[in-house]
Amino acid sequence: MEMKRKIAVLTGTRAEYGLLKPILKRIVKSPRLELHLIVAGMHLSEEFGYTLQEIEKDGFKIDAKIDTLNKGDSGAEMAEYIGRSVIEIAKSLIQIKPDIFLVLGDRSEALAGAIAASCMNILIAHVHGGEISGSVDESFRHAITKFAHLHFVATEKSRKKILMMGEDPSRIFVVGAPGLEDIPSKIVNSKTVAEKYGLNIKEPKILVVQHPVVTEAEESEKQIKETLDAIVELGFKTIIVYPNADAGGRRMIKIIERYKKNYEFIEAFRNIPRNEYLSLMSIVDVMVGNSSSGIIEAPYFKLPVVNIGTRQKGRERAENVIDVRYDKEEIKKAIKKAIFDEEFREKVKKCRNPYYKKDSAKKIVETLEKIKITKELLQK
Repeated sequence: MEMKRKIAVLTGTRAEYGLLKPILKRIVKSPRLELHLIVAGMHLSEEFGYTLQEIEKDGFKIDAKIDTLNKGDSGAEMAEYIGRSVIEIAKSLIQIKPDIFLVLGDRSEALAGAIAASCMNILIAHVHGGEISGSVDESFRHAITKFAHLHFVATEKSRKKILMMGEDPSRIFVVGAPGLEDIPSKIVNSKTVAEKYGLNIKEPKILVVQHPVVTEAEESEKQIKETLDAIVELGFKTIIVYPNADAGGRRMIKIIERYKKNYEFIEAFRNIPRNEYLSLMSIVDVMVGNSSSGIIEAPYFKLPVVNIGTRQKGRERAENVIDVRYDKEEIKKAIKKAIFDEEFREKVKKCRNPYYKKDSAKKIVETLEKIKITKELLQK
């Protein structure tokens, strides 16, 4: 009987877990693969919603927990987090002995995992490489690409970007964004989710997801204030999801909590389960901030997005996005356009999602099943 191929998958945040989940489900069902899940980062933090529980609720067996997240808000502590994570992930890989190590995106724990697996001569598969994003995120993403042996990219532009980085075209697979694959099955009844979050379907509703930009960490408080001041002046019901744990994130959370306390139409949550988050995207009128979900998932819902600042600068996107600076008046004007400008909303209804391809996760898993792991594949 043929031995199952061991696939170690690392997840460190709620957002990246949502994109990985269709792949995880297909690995579990595969007769040729064996899933070994490594959970790290914000998943294990009470401060950020302890989303480990969401993974357990989904029924996935967790092989290793890497509890190394920085407790502070500085760039130095973020760097220490990466260092500690390299050590602990390496320990987990010694125990698991995977044939392939799979990571997604540009997070610091993904970089740490790629460093560990590379030193241990483990085949690395990377999902969502080749994309442009601001701050250190882009540097992390491209660094992971150079460590990786297999590249599962979302778009043709991403494939070209990776070719420009000197990667072998035979290693690159254009598969689309796997996180879009199971969206229809995740949507909760709109009335149910509206009632839970106190939303009136007939009135304007805003979803805010704004993360710190590490290269602008000292300005994180000012940046979120500009957004929240625009929200306050508009006075529309607003749901805010906490930013991530990158440098500057905790300072943003303090500001968010202050506004939440002072304005009853603002609600803030450490974490929102993915099915409810996607359902909110299906009923709100506009998404505001700098989250990649405004770029990747929002076009699926034909949802207008006000994208603030540099975090997604230059990233491939649909016509649902309005780009603005960290400026209260610009943000306010863009939100009004997104909600009330019929011409713009009609354009958004017709937008095409550049990240969508049919059976993305299926294509990734089939490649993981069939690829021959040779010395030539491991030697870049």
